[in-house]
Amino acid sequence: MGQDHLLKRDGPIGRMVAAGRIASMILWGPPGCGKTTLARLLADRTDLHFEPLSAVFSGVADLRKVFDAARGRRGVGRGTLLFVDEIHRFNRAQQDSFLPYVEDGTVTLVGATTENPSFELNGALLSRAQVFVLHRLDDAALELLLKRAEQAEGRSLPLDPDARASLRAMADGDGRYLLNMAEDLFGLPAPDAPLDPKALAETVQRRMPLYDKAQESHYNLISALHKSLRGSDADAGLYWLARMLAGGEDPLYVARRMVRFAVEDIGLADPEALVQALAAWDTYERLGSPEGELALAQCVLYLATAPKSNAAYRALGEAQRAARETGSLMPPKHILNAPTRLMRDLGYAKGYEYDHNTEEGFSGQNYFPDGMARQNFYRPVERGFEREIRKRLDYWAKLRDRARDESGG
Repeated sequence: MGQDHLLKRDGPIGRMVAAGRIASMILWGPPGCGKTTLARLLADRTDLHFEPLSAVFSGVADLRKVFDAARGRRGVGRGTLLFVDEIHRFNRAQQDSFLPYVEDGTVTLVGATTENPSFELNGALLSRAQVFVLHRLDDAALELLLKRAEQAEGRSLPLDPDARASLRAMADGDGRYLLNMAEDLFGLPAPDAPLDPKALAETVQRRMPLYDKAQESHYNLISALHKSLRGSDADAGLYWLARMLAGGEDPLYVARRMVRFAVEDIGLADPEALVQALAAWDTYERLGSPEGELALAQCVLYLATAPKSNAAYRALGEAQRAARETGSLMPPKHILNAPTRLMRDLGYAKGYEYDHNTEEGFSGQNYFPDGMARQNFYRPVERGFEREIRKRLDYWAKLRDRARDESGG
């Protein structure tokens, strides 16, 4: 349940079942969304022998036995659905060993993974299997699971409506976890009155949020935080910060990312943003958790509500491209120091104008290499402090044009 986008009559897996032919596939989804159950049902509906295998506990010898047995079944007209749980835990050589048996039809492979197949499975295997994304179970699917559990037990869970909603929330989209909690509740002595949310929390173990600091959820949540800040959504930024902290993320990692955000997405539109981000980092290091988390929250609010500009980020990228393209062009001689007679004789420092000696404090001289046209990398936006910077640059551009006209250059 909860996977209608795949299983409905005109869904990709629904069409396979209707045709009676199952292609090899990778089922990618969070824990408890039904990957193993789906594989068993597919084998049952298509009359294939179901062969389960866990990548955590299996090696090359186990694979060889499975393939030999599947070849024997094929010889008597019976196909094999090989279900490999945690398939991403097989190394590349082990993954390659599937290829000939998948190609010749000895097995129909159904792999299950909680990790992004693009990162964890090799290209050769992915090219021979369709990838289907299973969703975490929504509230309606979780409620249906509870009703089925109650039908199987022949009695209702001892929960009031609020506690029932809390139980579903605790499961966090994991159907297996929900049923385990329901089983625990059915095993308790019948209470005098239905449990309320507080009594429920005291009775069952609260589930930690699904979060693996080393895997995709780590990058998904930091991406969500970064983009919420870029979109100036302070409330969403606080939510994703709280999610990461609740999942056990290193707060200093979050602090480093906020420093990056301050220079990448705010820049000189609000120069104080970088100061705030560094201060939050320093404050957390001094206070630790939980007090230091307030400094991170304050920084999230500041960054989200600050004016945004990526002009500095874009300017550096353009300057780096220009530097690669122009190679080893020397600076113009007039801006080079001339500490020796030879260097003075060669024209070093000749014609340099000391900007402070000019009336406007701006000489308008050329500082790009000889033979390279003047470039305009930094283009401030009309937001925040960069609006003032833009006025200065426009003023200097006029002075530069005037100086060029006066020199006839």
